[in-house]
Amino acid sequence: MAVISFRRIVIARMIAIGIVFLLVAAGIYGLGLDPGMVGRLVVTSTFGTRFGLENLALYMTPLLLTGAAVWLALRAGLWNIGAEGQFLAGASAAAAIGLSGGANPALAGSPAAFMSSSLTLVLAMTASFLAGALWSALPAAGRAWLGVSEIITTLLMNFIALYMVYALVTGPWADKVTGAQMSSARIEVVLPAFAGAVHCGWPIALLAVAMLALLFRRSRFSYCLALCGSNPEAARYAGIDVGRHVFVTLLLSGGIAGIGGMIEVFGTVHRLQGGLANGYGYLGIVVALLARKSALALVPAALLMAIILNAGIVLQTVQVSASAVLAMTGLLVFAIAVADDYAAWSRSGRAS
Repeated sequence: MAVISFRRIVIARMIAIGIVFLLVAAGIYGLGLDPGMVGRLVVTSTFGTRFGLENLALYMTPLLLTGAAVWLALRAGLWNIGAEGQFLAGASAAAAIGLSGGANPALAGSPAAFMSSSLTLVLAMTASFLAGALWSALPAAGRAWLGVSEIITTLLMNFIALYMVYALVTGPWADKVTGAQMSSARIEVVLPAFAGAVHCGWPIALLAVAMLALLFRRSRFSYCLALCGSNPEAARYAGIDVGRHVFVTLLLSGGIAGIGGMIEVFGTVHRLQGGLANGYGYLGIVVALLARKSALALVPAALLMAIILNAGIVLQTVQVSASAVLAMTGLLVFAIAVADDYAAWSRSGRAS
């Protein structure tokens, strides 16, 4: 089996991304707009302003975590399509902690207030991990011991989570102060910000990716996981409990996505609301596919998707539909898939 070099993959993908940008430019020209002007607007709005850079970090944070969740499952040969639902489950559990343990104005600025807020954040993060893991437990058990496709079960769990959130924010957790539709009350305890709107969730997400990279470089678990994903029969022959590894992997995957939900609630929107996930779970699949077998590659992959999302906002200012983001994402995935296949084909052709 031929090994595809990193350099070959990078070159093929850069060509694919260039082709996608040319197609997008052609589409913009077809709408009667100047592609050069639109391109400059996207670049200056994204990289030339503090607001744009902050937006990139805020978009990257959930994408890193949902991407890491899907990537971990892929390493075991599993497709976790349910990161969206696990994200929402984690957000709901974290919101429950936040709404029940709000900040006390009488203690504002005191050490007691700091300790109380810190405890709330730790409890919320723990609850979000457990909720995300629990949300993936049923698909994990079905896949591990009954052979039920995790693709179908994790996907279906997304819809359950979505309607659960809507039931909560329009029912018992509805905001009775401002009357905002499909939104809970504001959560007073928040993740500390350190650069404008950029909060501590961003370095936490980067740390999670670094820990995954370290795990897959230095642990026996990563070896067993890779073997279970590439050759389950060989793993069983080697005495590895494939079912247990599948179950644990999907639980960890769901937990990571759940933490993403907590960070979005406590760091960005400060409440549970309808549409909170914003497609981050599904975009996490794209991030994981772009990263291939490298956990550290999740960072540039999430950055690329964050740029596309930010570009979508800018494009709306020149009357381009928001659905253009979906089209760009689809083109990007298709082009990179073709590029990867071409790189593998050309390598195997030379090897033979």
